[in-house]
Amino acid sequence: MTSPSDSADLAARLVGLEVELIRRAPESNIEPTLDRIERLVDLLGTPQRSFPSLHVAGTNGKSSTTRLIDSLLLSFGLRTGRYTSPHLETVRERIALDGEPISEAQLVAAWDELAPYLALLEQDGGRGLTFFEVLTALAFVAFADAPVAAAVVEVGLGGTWDATNVVEAPVGVVLPVDLDHVDWLGHHLATIAGEKAGIIKEGMFAVYARQDPTVSEVLLRRARDVGATVAREDFEFGVLDRQIAVGGQLLSLRGLSGVYDEIYLPLHGAHQAHNAASALAAVEAFLGGGTGTLDPELVREGFANASVPGRLEVVRRSPTVVVDVAHNPAGATALAVAVSDAFDFSHLVGVIGVLDDKDATGILTALEPILAEVVVTRSSSVRALDPDRLGALALEVFGSDRVVVEPQLPVALELAVEAADTAGGLGGSGVIVTGSVTVVGEARALFRGSAG
Repeated sequence: MTSPSDSADLAARLVGLEVELIRRAPESNIEPTLDRIERLVDLLGTPQRSFPSLHVAGTNGKSSTTRLIDSLLLSFGLRTGRYTSPHLETVRERIALDGEPISEAQLVAAWDELAPYLALLEQDGGRGLTFFEVLTALAFVAFADAPVAAAVVEVGLGGTWDATNVVEAPVGVVLPVDLDHVDWLGHHLATIAGEKAGIIKEGMFAVYARQDPTVSEVLLRRARDVGATVAREDFEFGVLDRQIAVGGQLLSLRGLSGVYDEIYLPLHGAHQAHNAASALAAVEAFLGGGTGTLDPELVREGFANASVPGRLEVVRRSPTVVVDVAHNPAGATALAVAVSDAFDFSHLVGVIGVLDDKDATGILTALEPILAEVVVTRSSSVRALDPDRLGALALEVFGSDRVVVEPQLPVALELAVEAADTAGGLGGSGVIVTGSVTVVGEARALFRGSAG
């Protein structure tokens, strides 16, 4: 049993760890080098090589697919580690063991192991490791200590220079590539695809989701150059059938070695069906090199147990409030299609907050057809776009009679819920909260607190 003094000590150490992470350069502050993370993991004894990995890159769908892969591997009895970013409410979400966020004690233990080597590496006073680099190393240490039988590792940004790219994964997944993070990755699809393709390495089994032809050319060239085996959605695997079901959808998927029918996926949207197809192909490749059909019952179990917080997640009823982390035009377009597909709203109110480096106009334009009105706001992030600026952009897209500007997120949520309640309607009214991970995370915490 943990004593009160032990609990207090653990809480204090967690606060110290949080301060140590926050003081570092944010994960958006990157530079094209793996030197620092490579030196750190070398000092640690290369923990990332103590377990096989599946490496997941792409513009949208990375976290969902990473979680789907994790759930499938768990259904086959493997002990898993999962590394995703960013988090919604707590940094512990990013590092998961056996499908659950790392415990406070495990996180502190991993930090105690890492900290002396980090101090040694940074003693010369040069640029320290970033928040993301340190957290990535923490994940590798935690996975090695567990130990896990497999780790599913999501790329943070790009691929080639991402801190996660020190893994030597037998399986890599590249989800749909689109324009995003253009200031860091480039303004052209081919350039961005080249960065994502950097995770594909010699001897790897590469799973490619459906791509723009320009992207496909880059990805296939990379696989050819390094001698990777390729499986492409719509060619070697894919979605055969998809039917709407209560709380999700019913799928028939063609895997690398067979067809899997009657798969219940408790997630909404056609994009999640395609994510599931990529996840299945990745697990087939990982467990059997794509040469044998997996046990269909375990596949069904893995998908049925999957959960992806913050992705078309219902956090309130009467009226229904849905949160989704769509943070770029491609994600917003997928969200608009999925909402129309999965819900029957007669009047939908949007609560939108966007980060200042995102294509706000593109996001608003993609969501305009499904929203009767919109409340623009902001999260507490220092990168959040000023609500007045976002409101000016929203006026151009929606018109003055459909836009309200409210800088305080809790008040914005109250206004949206009141508007949905007032609208009513035979088909029901609802609220969608979206635009950035930070605004969804904070809204989700507010609604969960209210429910509690």
